[in-house]
Amino acid sequence: MNKGLKIFLFGILAMTLFVMAACGGTDEAAEEPATEPEEATEEQTEEELSDEVVELDGQLVVYSARNENFVQPLLDKFSEETGIEVLALHGADPLQLQEESGNVQADVFISNDLGALEFLNQQGLLEGFEPEGVESIDAQYRADDNAWIALSARARGFIYNKDMITEEEMPKSMEDLFDAKWADVENGYAITRGGNGGMIGNVSALRHEWGDEKTAEWIAAIKDNAAGIFEGHGDIRRAVGSGEHAFGLVNNYYYHQQLEEPTDNNVGFIYADQGEDQMGAIANAAGVGLVSGGPNEANAKAFIEWVLKTENQLAFVGESLELPINPELEPPYEAAISFSELKIQDMPLKELGNYFEDTKALIEESGLDLDLR
Repeated sequence: MNKGLKIFLFGILAMTLFVMAACGGTDEAAEEPATEPEEATEEQTEEELSDEVVELDGQLVVYSARNENFVQPLLDKFSEETGIEVLALHGADPLQLQEESGNVQADVFISNDLGALEFLNQQGLLEGFEPEGVESIDAQYRADDNAWIALSARARGFIYNKDMITEEEMPKSMEDLFDAKWADVENGYAITRGGNGGMIGNVSALRHEWGDEKTAEWIAAIKDNAAGIFEGHGDIRRAVGSGEHAFGLVNNYYYHQQLEEPTDNNVGFIYADQGEDQMGAIANAAGVGLVSGGPNEANAKAFIEWVLKTENQLAFVGESLELPINPELEPPYEAAISFSELKIQDMPLKELGNYFEDTKALIEESGLDLDLR
């Protein structure tokens, strides 16, 4: 073997040994922190957690049929905590999702009527998934596939002005409103327009209980006998508080809202149909639905999981003063009565979805949805 070849081979061997030594040195360096296992474990855990965190950005488009005052603070909280820009359309009609089905704009739909949410679900306009925390909501208050989830509940009844009418003089049931005598009460009584979500749920529940013919007669009676027909329940509770009307048909939380007013707060509330032979109070709930094919699906799912956290379920109740659906949560205000203390109509709230579309037609045929006075 010539001298040049020996030098060449020796060089290769030396290089190989150098590389092996370097690799061995790296292994030893990696093992040195083992003398401080707690610190290494902590650092490793932080790295693993950082790898698992999904960075969210971009936008979330929310359509809401609820009062803007109830919803916007919740959306602002979500945006502040996540950095996601929320674009909100307040006062949205559920059927708008149907109209936009070929060009989906919304990611999340928030409704004050489970009938509307279940109707949208039946039309394939919502989609389900398994969000973290969903088990905190009883199965009867969410879609079978969690396409919508209820978060706050309420019951129907009558708010009244104690300076104008006594509890004994008040109607006690929905059926009482058939009587034309209520038109003669001082300043009369108030209802919402037929297109209001609470009224739609109310009428749907009566259709379940009475059938369409009797319910249509009830709609005609309240349309004729009511002294005031308002856009929303907030208008009614203020009108009753000020004495513009003696009483009004509302959801129970509007009574609690009026109690918190600095003036015009001498009001009482009758939960309807609590007698032994009566059907029980008509209940409904507000909740969120995941829109199928929305442009920001990841952010929509993140929002729903976010709102299922305990503090955010209470934030969803917020200023509305409804009752949390989650039985582990206490209402975030005083003088509240829990659902367990009430006699509630024996109808699964999911059933409201089967009545939603025909109920709107029944109300429109009556003309109630056209009138404000």
